[in-house]
Amino acid sequence: MNSNAIAAEIRKGIAAGQYRYGARLPSVRDLAERYEVSQQTVAAAYAVLAALGMVRTERGSGTVVTAGKAADAHLGTFTPPDLAAATPWKPANGGQASEETTLVRQLAAPKHMEPWGIAEGSQVVERTRIRSVDGTPAQHKLTVIPYEIAARAPEGHEGAPPMLAPVGSAPVRPPEGVRVADWLGWDVARTEASITAEPMDPAASAALGMAEGTPGFRIVNVTRDSSGGTVYVTVTTAPLHHRVTLDIIG
Repeated sequence: MNSNAIAAEIRKGIAAGQYRYGARLPSVRDLAERYEVSQQTVAAAYAVLAALGMVRTERGSGTVVTAGKAADAHLGTFTPPDLAAATPWKPANGGQASEETTLVRQLAAPKHMEPWGIAEGSQVVERTRIRSVDGTPAQHKLTVIPYEIAARAPEGHEGAPPMLAPVGSAPVRPPEGVRVADWLGWDVARTEASITAEPMDPAASAALGMAEGTPGFRIVNVTRDSSGGTVYVTVTTAPLHHRVTLDIIG
């Protein structure tokens, strides 16, 4: 058995939950004896898994699993004919979903937001959420909204506008069957989506417990109004061993 075959076996075990997030894997020596291969072959297998962000090898501490059970997470249903039938984010394989807002802040837009249609230096609000499956972080979601749009509140609403609610606030949701955009009076005409596999940024890497620069899925949605202006942007990052799905209904 070569290093790639060993890495594939361990990867299957991680995806199936046999090796849980945070668990310590067998030592190089023990695994070499199990597979009857050299320690160099096992070390190479662990290096492959580390490059995928699934394990982290610490000198003197061994190799630790840094990826959760395969989440098969569903991003949602877009433009459904019946809003009541829309499915929000959830684990598609029946795991327990949870979601937490970890950051809300106002800042001057950096230059890297210009391709999204957000001018450098303009005021924006960033909201970060961590989505977990069975308690293990599975997705890092960043939402960027121009401040003047984020500051809008539905008629009769009291307190901070929903998009400016600080971390720890109780979630404020629209009435059943009403889109958030309609509830907040946003002009939403279309969404442009791109999905790439590339190194995770530092914030996503830290939130998902992976080494900085680990490759992952990056899903960028830019939602625009009827004049082409940017209403909001979402950037969702997920480990490569997950499957990310969505429904788009015309």
